[in-house]
Amino acid sequence: MTPQVKAFFDPATWTVSYVVFDEIKGSCAIIDPVLDYDSKSSRTNIHLANKLIEFIRAQQLTVAWILETHAHADHLSSADYLKNQLGGKTAIGDNIPVVQKTFKEIFNLGDEFAPDGRQFDHLLTDGELFQVGKLTASAISVSGHTPADMAYQFGDAVFVGDTLFMPDIGSARADFPGGNAHQLFRSIQKLLALPPATKLFMCHDYPPASRAAAWECTVAQQRAHNIHVHDGISENEFVAMRNKRDATLEMPNLLLPSIQVNIRAGKLPPAEQNGVAYLKIPINLI
Repeated sequence: MTPQVKAFFDPATWTVSYVVFDEIKGSCAIIDPVLDYDSKSSRTNIHLANKLIEFIRAQQLTVAWILETHAHADHLSSADYLKNQLGGKTAIGDNIPVVQKTFKEIFNLGDEFAPDGRQFDHLLTDGELFQVGKLTASAISVSGHTPADMAYQFGDAVFVGDTLFMPDIGSARADFPGGNAHQLFRSIQKLLALPPATKLFMCHDYPPASRAAAWECTVAQQRAHNIHVHDGISENEFVAMRNKRDATLEMPNLLLPSIQVNIRAGKLPPAEQNGVAYLKIPINLI
C-alpha cells in the first residue's frame, strides 16, 4: 500500500516533521515532531505540535507510533505532548542507551534518569518490521551521525533523519559524542543501494538563498548530485571531507536544552521542590 505523507516545516529550526498514514480514517505514524522553544526565556510552546494534531484529527487518523530518527541536538521533541493528546507508542533506535549514558555523564543527571531506553515505549532494532494500520514499515539502522540513528521505510518512502540532506547540502555531521564518519558513510550507502526511484524524506533543510526549503528527493538524485556522497566518492574521501568540515562547525544553538529533553522521549526533566523543571548548562565541558 502506498503511504500518504504530510510534511510540516519549522523555519525556526529548519526541521521537517511528518505524518505518514495509510488512508483517511486509518492509522498514522508521526516522525520527528517539534516542540517550540524560546532559548531567550526558556519557554516552550505547542504551536507546531498542535498543527499536527489538527491535521490528524481532520483526517480522523489513529496514531500508532511516534517515531524519533535519533536524539536530536537542534530541536526539542514534542513526542510526550502528542502521546498524551493522541495516544500511540514512542519509539527510537535500540542504541539510544549509548547516547543516554554519554549525556547522563555530561549533564551529571541523577539516579532518576536511567540510561536504558525505558523512557520510550519501544526500542526498534535494525530490520524490525512494525505496522501502521495497513502499512508495513521497517527500521533501518543508519548510525554515524549518532550511534542510535534510525531511518524508517514505508514502501517506496524512506525517512532518513539527519543522515542525508538535500543533494546541494550534503550529509550530516559526525562529530557529536559517539559519531563516526566511517560509519556514516556506510549507513548512507545502505540508503543509496535502495531502488533509484525510492523517495527519501529529509529531517532538515538549510537552503541557500537561491531556493526555497525542500525535503524530498530520490535515491537517483542523491547518487547523481549529492555534493558529499555522489557516486564515485570513496569512503576515505568522504571521511576526510567530513572530518575537515566538522572541525569548522559550531555547536547547534539548541544542543544543550534539546538533548536533555530528547533523551527523555520529549519529557521535561522532573520538577524540583518548587515545582519548576530546570535544564542544566555545563560550563567549559562541551
